Amino acid sequence: MRREFIAKLCELAASDRRIMLLTADLGFSVVEPFAQAYPDRFVNVGVAEQNMIGVATGLAEAGFLPFCYSIATFATLRPYEFIRNGPVAHELPVRIVGVGGGFDYGTGGSTHHSLEDIAVMRALPGMMVLAPIDGPQAAAALQCLWSAPSPIYFRLGKDSPQVAISGGRFEFARAQTLRRGTDILLISTGAMVVETMRAAEILAGAGMLAMVLSVPCLAPAPLADLRSALADASAVLTIEAHQQAGGLGSLVAEVLAEARLARPFRRLAASQPGAGRGGSAAWLLERNGLTADAIAVAAQTLLF
Repeated sequence: MRREFIAKLCELAASDRRIMLLTADLGFSVVEPFAQAYPDRFVNVGVAEQNMIGVATGLAEAGFLPFCYSIATFATLRPYEFIRNGPVAHELPVRIVGVGGGFDYGTGGSTHHSLEDIAVMRALPGMMVLAPIDGPQAAAALQCLWSAPSPIYFRLGKDSPQVAISGGRFEFARAQTLRRGTDILLISTGAMVVETMRAAEILAGAGMLAMVLSVPCLAPAPLADLRSALADASAVLTIEAHQQAGGLGSLVAEVLAEARLARPFRRLAASQPGAGRGGSAAWLLERNGLTADAIAVAAQTLLF
């Protein structure tokens, strides 16, 4: 997913000299195509994420479109006050590219597990929060919003799924129906949509038809699409590689409550974050009940 995003950024930069790429000494083996093509518009600020956002704020004030690239935890949590008081307070087009949402950097330990970023970023007024499923959708989202006047947070997976399922489609502030069914509504975001689709296949084998709704745009939220899907659902399960508080599940709960829709509802999220544990992303997803098999079991439990 990272490589598709940078490839699209290089393409856009060819026709817009305002585009710049900043990195906090990360992304090598990924950012080189941009650095080689546009060396005068590439800046490695070093291990200094707060400074990176400060520099980007100044560049945006001067008319540039700066993209700040780092691992998702370092891109959002370490410079959070700078994001709040810089591009958010001054309504500037700074783009924060957080790579490795959820457990993608699993072996790095809990310091590298990005499980709070959706919550903190969607709390910022005017901040767009995007979590594409795969590389084609990441490129499509960038193509759609690269010149938007607001700050944007792109939550990218470290790698693309082996099979792209988004179809390269992205619509701003819209959800995407990937599978239709009437027994239960499964709502997911980002790369976790892949496991959710696999869970829907497992459920189909058991005679249960699940609707799968992807939410690649978390802020502004696709409220009309969510209300419509929730109104037709008999039960609702949200799935995300994020802490339960403040993420996709919280967004859906807000919509359910405000629409006064009473439905069996459960939020599947990171159940055992932190504790200094590291391991492969696959092991951590299994440990947190976020595999396709675990999602299918949760759906069946919710219904019966």
